Amino acid sequence: MKAKAKSKTVYFAGELFDIKHLVGNAWLAEAVYEQSHGRYLCRLAQDLEHKNLHPQSIRDQDLRSLLACDAALFNFDGAELDSGTVVEFIFAKFADIPAVILRSDARAGGDSGRGNPWNLMLSHYPRTVTVFASSLLHYRTLRKDRRGKRPIDEVMHLAGQHASTAAPVICDRAAAAVVKALDRVTAQDPVMPKHLREEIYQWLALMPALKGKPKALRKEFEKILERKPERDLL
Repeated sequence: MKAKAKSKTVYFAGELFDIKHLVGNAWLAEAVYEQSHGRYLCRLAQDLEHKNLHPQSIRDQDLRSLLACDAALFNFDGAELDSGTVVEFIFAKFADIPAVILRSDARAGGDSGRGNPWNLMLSHYPRTVTVFASSLLHYRTLRKDRRGKRPIDEVMHLAGQHASTAAPVICDRAAAAVVKALDRVTAQDPVMPKHLREEIYQWLALMPALKGKPKALRKEFEKILERKPERDLL
């Protein structure tokens, strides 16, 4: 009997400081796992266990977790993108990690003209696929009465749990699009040249000034690098 393939781990980067983000992140991560039939397992930054709450320790653990994952999902919602998510995205590109950007925010922004609705410096990176899912449009469409195409009375809307019924549909649609994007981006060839891998990963261990002894950091990053080609990631 053929052994079951292991799930690809996906670092899920995004805001996580209020109930909307915490619940939304968890819901989407579970939906991605279900929609992919277990092929993609999201690792939420909000679920990481921190040894202490020192800012650098939190940052270091997030970067380590990102680098150890097979791919990454970045939530690019908001009129201004979350600065921590932006840093993690750039770090992922330094490491040639397959990346999916998810934008469920319908608002326009940025300085790319008709391009992506965020700062142009975050566009045009290789091994990156963008998913646009207008959650507000989907929600308003689902909110309407299917029979009369009329807005549902507010009391009926809440009493009939129409809001909570619409939410998983929107989430499942976004998750399905994310899974397709993950399939596409993980199938793309690496950009990082083979002869530069060791030097680049040694530099990634040093560049952020991670806490720890240099020798231990080097070994840690060597193990991460060894795993990447085994998983056809580099």
